[in-house]
Amino acid sequence: MRSLRLAFLILPLFALRVYAAEILPADRPFAEVVDHYVDERLTRSGTKPADQIDDYTLIRRLTLDLVGRIPTPPETQAFVESKDTKKREQLVERLMASSAFVRHQANQFDAMLAGPNGKPGALRDYLVKALGDNRPWNQIFKELLLPDDNDPNTKGAGEFLKTRITDLDRVTNEVSVAFFGVNVSCAQCHDHPLVSDWKQDHFYGMKSFFAPSFDNGGFLAERSFTVVKFKPTKGAEKIAKMMFLTGSAIEAGTKEPSKDDEKKERELLEKFKKDKKAPPPPSFSARAKLVELALQSKESEFFSRSIVNRLWHRFLGFGLVNPLDQMHSENKPSHPELLAWMARDVAANKYDLRKTIRGIVLSKTYSRSTKWTGEAVPAPSLFAVARLKPLTPGQMATSLKIATTDPTQFENIKPEELEKRLEAVENNARGMAGSFAQPTDDFQIGVNEALLFSNSDKIIKDLLVEGNDRLLTKAKSQTDPAKAVDVIVRTVLSRPATPEETKSLTEYLGRRSDRTIEAYRQVIWALVSGAEFRFNY
Repeated sequence: MRSLRLAFLILPLFALRVYAAEILPADRPFAEVVDHYVDERLTRSGTKPADQIDDYTLIRRLTLDLVGRIPTPPETQAFVESKDTKKREQLVERLMASSAFVRHQANQFDAMLAGPNGKPGALRDYLVKALGDNRPWNQIFKELLLPDDNDPNTKGAGEFLKTRITDLDRVTNEVSVAFFGVNVSCAQCHDHPLVSDWKQDHFYGMKSFFAPSFDNGGFLAERSFTVVKFKPTKGAEKIAKMMFLTGSAIEAGTKEPSKDDEKKERELLEKFKKDKKAPPPPSFSARAKLVELALQSKESEFFSRSIVNRLWHRFLGFGLVNPLDQMHSENKPSHPELLAWMARDVAANKYDLRKTIRGIVLSKTYSRSTKWTGEAVPAPSLFAVARLKPLTPGQMATSLKIATTDPTQFENIKPEELEKRLEAVENNARGMAGSFAQPTDDFQIGVNEALLFSNSDKIIKDLLVEGNDRLLTKAKSQTDPAKAVDVIVRTVLSRPATPEETKSLTEYLGRRSDRTIEAYRQVIWALVSGAEFRFNY
């Protein structure tokens, strides 16, 4: 197949766009499209990709990414021993059909929407319900920006704006970052010095959509009109138009109100505040206009590209556009055709994120090894080798609980019972999750976590005690130390022990035969506190 020729159209105040005619047809399988474009660039660069991972690593990676925990030993054994050629697809379908998939993705989106300066948790209950209902991403976007406190189906959605609305500059930028992949904060005081796409008009144009909104006694309220003015670096003060990032503007609703209109509206809002009720939306809602404009087919490229880029980053560890909030013409995507194809696909499929997730994790690009045997490691933008991904707080805490549980607790039980048991483990782990930091691209293990594992008795009391359902007790019951080592390694690391590990650990246990329990406790502790456990590799 001939190499696809690129052509770029520079739109006014807009990032680079690939012509739709120059990307693969819409009916091509998603995973096939991913591998086509990634492999094509690898070939052009003369880079041979890393090997595909083995089944032990694949089930661990998929289970962590899709349901937020390591697999149980029986799950791992069943997957590895299966000869079914479709077992990977079946595993993905099983994991994505579970309630744990909904909860983990809710945790991920909650952290994403909280942003680097927020505290995850405020939106989790809403997201669990929304994702459990399989609401499309455009509907979630609409419910977050236009929350209805009187609708039980959207309860909690208003927290996204309520926690930000007292700072209009913050809400302007954080909405732009979260939903459109654009950080416009550098255009607040002057036109962006390095990116010609972003002018002050863009920052204040976006701010105009939020300026009428405010907190009204704990409820989100919105005036029907508010004028935003700003002082450009040159010239006289300007009145900002309600303008989206593409440059499309809304004229209505920007006229200054009469004093009589202001008085009537103020009295109405005060009445709702006194009655402790949510006020109705105004006759003209600036936020509603933003939602309407951002989702129009000719304007929605920012919205579509941002969400698929974020999902790609979540599962591959590096964005097609990186950093994630720098979508502009000076920061071109590493694979522009792939980004354009995925953005078109998610929009055409009514923003069904499950389809995008399924396609990414079924690709060969996703299942490459993190081990690189060559001399120089390729640039991460090539996706020739997988990236190590630090576990999230929820992944880490739940996985620690599973890793220190007697594996027979998960054997010979029906799928629905297993799911209930694992949900109980997940709920039990929530308190511990607060001990771990939310990962970032430049993640380093913090002092608090290091101290937790090195000298805190919390790890001993919560994970490394004896009991009928404890791994420590299971290991102690083995008459053969080598068998005990195999049970421990399979339970904690989701793989069999290597001969070298078996030899080293059994020799250690032999030297500690006078303190058997403490010796087994040290072996388990060494594995759960090690780098192999801490990362999704």
